[in-house]
Amino acid sequence: MSTDVAEIARRFLTALETAAKTGERDPVYPFLAADVEWVTPQRSLVGVDAIREELTWGNPPDKLDLEFERGDLVELGDGRLASDVRQVYTLKTTGEFAYTRRRRVELTIRDGKVSRYEMRSVG
Repeated sequence: MSTDVAEIARRFLTALETAAKTGERDPVYPFLAADVEWVTPQRSLVGVDAIREELTWGNPPDKLDLEFERGDLVELGDGRLASDVRQVYTLKTTGEFAYTRRRRVELTIRDGKVSRYEMRSVG
């Protein structure tokens, strides 16, 4: 696996996690190619402008905190990487476990940018 591609993927996923926790999305956009494809079970978008204007970013409910447990990046070939992610929600007031969600994230990195992001629910 190209070290550069893996590092771009890691930095992007970290920025994406921070956006999911805080709602601050601006650090995500510089990682995206202008014509990025953004594919989720709910919808697909093409282009940074469409993502900025139309993507509904999910934040945890007000009473929950969100943590991410990210698996290793796996090279799929041709600039594609994947990682399994477990989202863990806990109660803000007590830290007590609420629920988890399992996701699989696949990225395609081209010319130093994320050209495709696909997130699927698993399990």
